[in-house]
Amino acid sequence: MLAAQRKDLLLDRLRADGRLVAKDLAVELDTSEDTIRRDLRELAVAGLCQRVYGGAIPIAPAAASYARRQEIATGSKQRVAAACLELVQPGSTLLLDGGTTALEVARMLPRDDGLTVITHSPTIAVALVDHPAEVFLLGGRLFKHSVVASGAAAAEAASQVTADLFLLGVTGVRPDTGLTTGDVDEAAMKRTLSRRAAQTWVMASEEKIGARSPFRVLGLDEVAGIVSDADPAHPVLTELQRVGVEVLRA
Repeated sequence: MLAAQRKDLLLDRLRADGRLVAKDLAVELDTSEDTIRRDLRELAVAGLCQRVYGGAIPIAPAAASYARRQEIATGSKQRVAAACLELVQPGSTLLLDGGTTALEVARMLPRDDGLTVITHSPTIAVALVDHPAEVFLLGGRLFKHSVVASGAAAAEAASQVTADLFLLGVTGVRPDTGLTTGDVDEAAMKRTLSRRAAQTWVMASEEKIGARSPFRVLGLDEVAGIVSDADPAHPVLTELQRVGVEVLRA
């Protein structure tokens, strides 16, 4: 098998299984572990996977710019957003995270004039300018990568609100590392927002399942469930459900 063919196979397997184990792949492909490790190193340098001890996992899309992330898996994010609407009750108060999936939620929100939306994302707030909902924008230092407020001022503002539901965006969902994102201050702000809501549900489009980012947001036992459009047979989703995580299919 040519190196390019082998790498294509590895990427297909990574998308299907959510992880790669070098030792097992070496046996399956009748090649050496060193060859598989070299392939994985080259794929990681190209930004196509994340190397971990013994193999690789999918790379979280956190490094891309906000504009670029709006172009990634748009259909997947729209499916997740549509499913999230089932969780939003008429007349309720919704805490809506920043990010591209949350932006799709804002665009799809039913025109309920009894709804209140609280967000730390100016992008989300602007998307709701013509919506009849009451909109509260939390201020603070602008974290430009995600276009959200963060830092002490944002956390203080968040501490003064309460909500029925928080729709949380993350860049990685795994049974072993929980819910993760790419910035430590953003992770802290997401935890703060989660504490202000009666329930937290995770918006997890397909590319987030099995991915891992550097900073932990919450454990899986700290959220009500996950909304995802990933294949129900995806091994990561299967493991999440095995350990008791509720998954709402998008």
